[in-house]
Amino acid sequence: MNGSKILLGNEAIAYGILAAGAGVVASYPGTPASEICETAFSAVKAHGLPVHVEWSINEKTAFEVAYANAIAGRRSAVAMKQVGFNVASDPAMSAAYMGTAGGMLIIVADDPGPHSSQTEQDTRLFAQFAKLPVLDPSSPAEALRMTIEGFAFSEEFHTAVILRPTTRVCHARQLVEVPAFQSAKQAEPVFHKDPARWAATPGPRLALHHELNAKIAALMRHPWAKPRLTMGTGAETIAVVASGVAHAYLLDVLTGFKRWKDMCLYKVDMPWPMDPAELASLAERHATVLVVEETEPVIEQQFPCRARVRGRMDGTVPNAGELNPEIVMALLDTVSGGSPQGEAIEARKGRRPSLCAGCSHRGAFFAVKRALPKGIYTSDIGCYTLGLNLGAVDTCLCMGAAVSQAAGFYHAFKHTPSPPPIAAIIGDSTYFHAGIPPTINALVTGARFVLVILDNATTAMTGHQPTPATGGVTSDYEGRTLQLEEVLTGCGVRTIVTHDPYDIPGFTQAVRQAYARSADEGVAAVIARHPCIRDRQALARQASFTMSVTDACTLCGYCVKEFECPALIPGEEKMTIERGLCIGCGVCVHACPRHAIVAGSKA
Repeated sequence: MNGSKILLGNEAIAYGILAAGAGVVASYPGTPASEICETAFSAVKAHGLPVHVEWSINEKTAFEVAYANAIAGRRSAVAMKQVGFNVASDPAMSAAYMGTAGGMLIIVADDPGPHSSQTEQDTRLFAQFAKLPVLDPSSPAEALRMTIEGFAFSEEFHTAVILRPTTRVCHARQLVEVPAFQSAKQAEPVFHKDPARWAATPGPRLALHHELNAKIAALMRHPWAKPRLTMGTGAETIAVVASGVAHAYLLDVLTGFKRWKDMCLYKVDMPWPMDPAELASLAERHATVLVVEETEPVIEQQFPCRARVRGRMDGTVPNAGELNPEIVMALLDTVSGGSPQGEAIEARKGRRPSLCAGCSHRGAFFAVKRALPKGIYTSDIGCYTLGLNLGAVDTCLCMGAAVSQAAGFYHAFKHTPSPPPIAAIIGDSTYFHAGIPPTINALVTGARFVLVILDNATTAMTGHQPTPATGGVTSDYEGRTLQLEEVLTGCGVRTIVTHDPYDIPGFTQAVRQAYARSADEGVAAVIARHPCIRDRQALARQASFTMSVTDACTLCGYCVKEFECPALIPGEEKMTIERGLCIGCGVCVHACPRHAIVAGSKA
């Protein structure tokens, strides 16, 4: 594949992986990184490339699969979002000590803001902690270039390399030169057995740590470790130093507006590790150095002397949140001694996110509240987190925590006179990712609760990636699937009921019965099985009704508060149904205490 093409940043990274000749690509879906593996998966299938691409069960597993390929002398890539890197942190820390034989790229997409994450944590700090080099692209084209060059960089220093695109790079589009795929030229796998490196116990690990420190010292002498001048002569009074998308904002602003005099711009490609001597020299040459970076002061804190340096550490740059061109312009005005110009952009409050009209999760939440009133509802990461709006989500910590926290609440309340009922509510993909170990833990520690698994046959929130139950998780093996019932049985769960949450009365009864069984069995499971209505084929197969509201409606608002279907909209005299949103699922008939919502047959 050659020529120019407009690519999403994530697509550019995927093309770079295949152009660099990677033999294994592994990932777990997570916005803003999901399209990387999706693109690689599709390209490998379309071009018949001898590359193994897989949707792994979680980020830790994805890292370990890719790393094994890298220590066999071949090129590997693993992709995830920033909170997913927390899951992969255990093997990542050890891999930094061990190093690599082939090239390995760890793509971690950060989410300043955050837009779709629990945190806006900065992977560059993790790189510093783990002692792994990190590259910070500012555009899709640069992400493509850094991806290809990053593999060679990894092989040169025998270390895994982190590529850290942020949301605005991942989801930007740019016309780029598409390189030819080189996967057919992969190196033959060769594993040189060396237990002192690949299976190192604490003694040899100390020697590997010394070796790692020597690598870091060598990395600091690489051209990527030095800020490079991208605008100005370098003799200006004020120097602005930036990396990633912040540099793109600055370049646009400085070239588009000419009011900042005597100011030059430096770009940092590798924000850690940097050359301290080069940073010291830069600070000496300029009266003021402004460091603009997202999200933490990683570059700023590496300046040996910060007397002339301004940034997040002295409060010049905001210490949280995403940067944008307006913020950047205000920063330039501040350090140049001018007054901020231009009108502030008024923040507009939009409609809060909600589950899609017809989403089966809505029925499941509604039923759980009916079955276990005044209960504690622990939940998890996915589109079903929006059960918050329905009053059916009390906690949401991290992947798999719904199950662990349900057990924790049980142990907290078990000796009280009237312990509350507890339901752990988790999605199917999330359960495979991180729900299995805490289920086993709950059973062997005597916890008692209802485990509700929302099975919509996809990883919906991140773009409908496959799960172990659906199959299609790899590019080169059709293989068997693994159903949730099998997994739950293997964990030791005795009561496993599968029911369609569209049937609210039936599903409510299933949850009540499971709760009763949990008194003797510990954990009783109810699987809420209904395909995601964003699957057009599934939507076409299900029954559809013509919904209407009768004059019995009193506009009490119960259906909006407790059910919150976006297609139900208060009118002047009664609720109305937005025909453009309603899919005719008919579930809302159970949401009206006056039975004013009725379902009629399609004409």
